[in-house]
Amino acid sequence: MASDFYDKLIQTRHHIHQHPEISGEEIETTAFIKAYLLHLGIRLLDLPLKTGLVAEIGSGQPIVALRADIDALPIKENTGLAFASSNNAMHACGHDFHQASLLGAAELLKAQEEQLKGTVRLLFQPAEEIFQGAHQMIDAGALDGVSAIIGYHNNPHLKPGQIGLRTGAIMAGVEQFKVTVTGVSAHAARPDLGIDTVLAITTMVTNLQAIVARTVSPFDSAVVSVAHISVGNTWNVLPAQGFFDGTIRTFDPEVRQRTIDRFTTIVESVANQFGAQVTIDWGNSPGVTFNDAELTPIVFEASKTFAEVVEPLPSTGGEDFATYQEKIPGVFAFVGSNGDPGAPDWHHDDFIVKDEALETAVNYYVHNAVRLLDYLSQK
Repeated sequence: MASDFYDKLIQTRHHIHQHPEISGEEIETTAFIKAYLLHLGIRLLDLPLKTGLVAEIGSGQPIVALRADIDALPIKENTGLAFASSNNAMHACGHDFHQASLLGAAELLKAQEEQLKGTVRLLFQPAEEIFQGAHQMIDAGALDGVSAIIGYHNNPHLKPGQIGLRTGAIMAGVEQFKVTVTGVSAHAARPDLGIDTVLAITTMVTNLQAIVARTVSPFDSAVVSVAHISVGNTWNVLPAQGFFDGTIRTFDPEVRQRTIDRFTTIVESVANQFGAQVTIDWGNSPGVTFNDAELTPIVFEASKTFAEVVEPLPSTGGEDFATYQEKIPGVFAFVGSNGDPGAPDWHHDDFIVKDEALETAVNYYVHNAVRLLDYLSQK
């Protein structure tokens, strides 16, 4: 990678970092990406997207998609960087890094467009942080005709120059739940005249902790976390209604379904025990980010030509890249972005990505796009 190209890409990333926009509001970000691609002579697809965009390099089949997310978080930045956010949002998950690397890859792929054995489709996806962007892209037609898709997430626990890759589950399936319990209000001095919503909710929360400990095999993995409880507003009144919400994380579809089924049984049984009414609302969250068994070894070997490739433990974080993988074969990797002991993790207000990690990220897109086009064109 020539130094002038690298320097330009760093400045591009700093600009994006300084002007973050939260999920669904990536208007100026989209305009910046559009202008950047048009300057390179890259064609844009006319798709019905409010934010985000899709572009193409090359022609014909097969089509390999490269995806980068572009949204930021509603976090006030505390990094002290010279290019820190200029508003009350922050790229605290490194999506500025992701989109800058895909812009860099686009420039290099455009330079070799005539040699490509098919089409590279660029997906600059909005709204990943709220798990809506992949659905928007798919509904708009971004995957039409695509044979395979690759993506990545920066990983601050890996060093620049490292790539984490594994076949199968690499990030967890995410379930978001909200449980609303309705009883009968009463004076706290006469609980016998009501149905105690507080007791019902606290019993549910306690019993749910047994799911992982006693119904999930020790050879499998699952997390059940209640993160928020809201019930009552004074000391001497038993409230009529309350709720709690949280998340379930799993790496296997069967474990996922068993955990959901057990969760539902416990909640409904406790409600019945106390005579309360209960509803469970599930969020529209992604499944397991599950790497294709055929394509992942190809990406693994190709990535070894420019990076140190390691096999990481799966992350319990969620990724809506999984939504694409439910439609077509896909490969998702971790790209090392910091590597210092104690480096802040995703979504922290002092999260920092090192610029020197850009080269590996760009090469991940370019080398693997070319390699997968070669492979798929011969099938």
